[in-house]
Amino acid sequence: MGRDHGGGIDAAAERFGGARDTWIDLSTGINPVPYPIPALSARTWRDLPDRAAQTELVEAARRFWGVPEGAAILPVPGLSAIIGRLPGLTPAGTVAIPGPTYNEYAPAFTAAGWQVLALDPVPDHHALVIVHPNNPDGRWHPAPPSGARLRVIDESFCDLAPDRSHIALAAEPRTLVLKSLGKFWGLGGLRLAFVIGDPEFTDRLSETLGPWHISGPAQEIGRRALADHDWATRTRARLAADAARMDRLAAGAGATPAGGTDLFRLYRIPNAAALRGRLARHRIWSRVFPWSSDLIRLGLPAPEEWDRVEAALA
Repeated sequence: MGRDHGGGIDAAAERFGGARDTWIDLSTGINPVPYPIPALSARTWRDLPDRAAQTELVEAARRFWGVPEGAAILPVPGLSAIIGRLPGLTPAGTVAIPGPTYNEYAPAFTAAGWQVLALDPVPDHHALVIVHPNNPDGRWHPAPPSGARLRVIDESFCDLAPDRSHIALAAEPRTLVLKSLGKFWGLGGLRLAFVIGDPEFTDRLSETLGPWHISGPAQEIGRRALADHDWATRTRARLAADAARMDRLAAGAGATPAGGTDLFRLYRIPNAAALRGRLARHRIWSRVFPWSSDLIRLGLPAPEEWDRVEAALA
């Protein structure tokens, strides 16, 4: 399976016409109403990131996610920066990565000499990776078995339903839970994520990143976002309502639900590529998959974009 992703508005505009800023991007699962960026002082931009700010960011993360005692927290410049480093934490063997799923993990482990199995994890695998909830079908996984040399739980979309998190497992040996501010918080461009779990693993990952790997602005914005529990509560309610609205519109276009989360919806329709083309002619970009001809994934539009989406799906 190739590394296909959402996005690519430039290529869509070149193919279907229109300036980039006239397009609505529903091909990603990023919250279209991001956390409001606070005003930052000139010093935040000028000075090198300091240790106190990093400590405050880590403590905000610990409180927001209820990170258990004994689990370390390592802020990282986006999960993409860390996925390729995970296979090197332990000698290569077999890794279970239930699929189809986010497709950066399998190539990373394959490149490091691992045998990748697209199966549900069992105790005799040397490493386990689950995306919880899964992308693109929204599947929620049970707690993966312990005993592997490396257990990775990617919870990039789990802030939608924090009660379903496996964060308690971060206190167990050889376990890492991954969090991100890119999806639920709508801050993909901030490049701020967290590796939470076994201190030995987080220390080794930290050594590969070097000093000042989290910018001062990212430290400050991340700290404020993770302290704003009211915003998170309001956002969950809005996203749930918007996801239900998208389901109603998709049904009118002949699509049936096939999974998803409150940040992206997965639909089944006989010719997904035809629906994608139809939306593209309205300057709306969606996502189809090279491994399926009848599945299409739609993210959620911003409030001012709903009328265009409704017209395109009518």
